[in-house]
Amino acid sequence: MTALSAFLLAFPSLFSIINPIAGALIYSEVTRDLDGIDRRRMAGRVGLYSLLVMLGALWGGAYVLNFFGVSLGALRIAGGSVVALSAWHLLMDPERHSDRQRRQADNAPDVTEGDPLAMAFFPLTMPFTTGPGTIAVAITLGAERPASGIGLFEFFLGASGAAVVNAGIVWAAYDFADRVTGWMGATARSIIGRLTAFLLLCIGVQILLAGMGDVVAGWRRP
Repeated sequence: MTALSAFLLAFPSLFSIINPIAGALIYSEVTRDLDGIDRRRMAGRVGLYSLLVMLGALWGGAYVLNFFGVSLGALRIAGGSVVALSAWHLLMDPERHSDRQRRQADNAPDVTEGDPLAMAFFPLTMPFTTGPGTIAVAITLGAERPASGIGLFEFFLGASGAAVVNAGIVWAAYDFADRVTGWMGATARSIIGRLTAFLLLCIGVQILLAGMGDVVAGWRRP
């Protein structure tokens, strides 16, 4: 697998589950009491923390599962199922993901008390931006690494690049949250949400089929 192929696999998967556009709309509400400087610093920290979460799950998640005896085939089947089911819910009801994020944001501490930047990791990064769904997707993507070791560097280069780009989009979307909410209408948000959900559904099915192929190939071995 080339770096470009890994990037094209990882980028839409992470982007669809993170949904930074919808997140920016809620981020704007959560940080409405902050001044402009703190809002920009908060957006930068959330972007950085989101990158660290994605890279940690991408690089180490699959190895941790293998340590506990979980095969790549089983991981791909489970991860592909999670991705596909998540995408299906987003496709059928794109507002559900945003509503869940909004409920998480409602539980955030008052940004006017103490250090407002203290909430950059919890809850704005986890679970608001890169929650369990993103971690599951990143681990599943990590399981797609070449088993033989050939092309392993290219794979992690492309997948890590996708994580960096997604973290950059999170930072930019949150940093310009007020303008994003002004540019986009409800119709545009709905169209983008459904298109990304359908693409994520296709990726989840592909990962699921790859895992099933691994299991069948293992059964055929003498």
